[in-house]
Amino acid sequence: MLNEYRYQGLTANARAIQGIVLANSKKRAKKLIEEIAKKHKLKINSILAKRMFLYTVKFPNKKKKKGRQAAYTKEEVAHALAKIGYRDVKIEPTLIDIKLKPPAASIMMFINLSSFMLKEKMSFDKILRMLAEEETNLTLKEALKKIESELKKGKEGTEVFARFEDVFGKFPAYMLGLATKSGNMSEVYEATSKFMERDMEYKKSLKQALMTPAFTIVAMCLAVLYYIIKIFPATAELFTSFGMKLPPMTAATLKMSYFFGANWWWMLLMLVIPAIAVVLWWRTPNGEVWRDKFIIHLPVIGHLLHKSSIEIFFRVFAAIYGGAENNIETLKASAEACRNRFIEKGIKEITIPMMLKDGKPLVQALEKADVFNNSTLSRLKTGSETGNILQSAQQISSFYEKETTYKMEGIIQSIQTFIGAFIGITITLLTMVSAEIATASPPPPGT
Repeated sequence: MLNEYRYQGLTANARAIQGIVLANSKKRAKKLIEEIAKKHKLKINSILAKRMFLYTVKFPNKKKKKGRQAAYTKEEVAHALAKIGYRDVKIEPTLIDIKLKPPAASIMMFINLSSFMLKEKMSFDKILRMLAEEETNLTLKEALKKIESELKKGKEGTEVFARFEDVFGKFPAYMLGLATKSGNMSEVYEATSKFMERDMEYKKSLKQALMTPAFTIVAMCLAVLYYIIKIFPATAELFTSFGMKLPPMTAATLKMSYFFGANWWWMLLMLVIPAIAVVLWWRTPNGEVWRDKFIIHLPVIGHLLHKSSIEIFFRVFAAIYGGAENNIETLKASAEACRNRFIEKGIKEITIPMMLKDGKPLVQALEKADVFNNSTLSRLKTGSETGNILQSAQQISSFYEKETTYKMEGIIQSIQTFIGAFIGITITLLTMVSAEIATASPPPPGT
């Protein structure tokens, strides 16, 4: 979460000045302040971070009141409390002030309740105040209070909410800021809530379809290897120590055990090092594009994940098409929200430049990006010809929502069936190998 840092200093003619910068660390704040000082020829005397203070007020009737207040210094808190008549006050800075991002459920609850109360004609400042008082997550509670304060000062909503995109998420913060300029805030909030719901479902589907099966298979393989390398030899060697001839499957498994036991370290390195390299590369800009392009071309599941990204793209497009100042802003926000770097790159590097430099129409420029399927482009062309792109975007997102939800459930069930069969076959083979040892018999006497 971005924090406030206040700097104080002197100008070239010895006039005192102070200002505030927003940064996610003190190091970053110092760098920003140094750039400001160099540009305006300032001498910086102090840099203070805004932090949380805990206070306890003692009343004459022995009762106590506790609270929290963000400030730059302890003296500022004491002065603010003295202004409202609190004298006997104990103030201490918080030792650990970790600001964790609130869960998505809390943010969705805030957006849904805001949409409901806006429909009931309640003023937005009252909504913020009421929800801040009821909120249990301290990070979100503090953010709502700051937003209310900033909006009261007359600041632009898009600017205010942009400061809290690390709390709400980049796109929700953009939408909530855009809502303050729209003619119907409740509809924008409702659209934002729907986007977050579908985004969470997309991540859940991705986890169930790819990550969970992969983790299950890896864990099962590691368990089998441990059994073969450690547990099985201890049993089989008891028989060999008495000169018993092992059955064929048991003998083959024992040889495999010796091989893995002697070479496990380099085999593990051959698996781990490439995996780490791929994960680190996936975190680079080019790696993210390649990863998302690879995901949508996976057999069976890839086309559904592609359609889920298209659905989110056009859901966002439809939500902000009317409120955004131009199509370029709408396309950029939609591309960033669709959770696919391959699609985002195509929109930003091909579609938008073609529209700006060459004056190409929207649908033609989207077609050149080569990130959407034919049915999507066909529906957009129809909407363009009839002059209703917004309706086409809504239809695409609604259709793909229903299709991907229905088909994804079937695919996930099939994958779970496959995983169950894999585990069953593995356990059966281990049982057969273990049971075969019982057929081993000692050599006849005298041999």
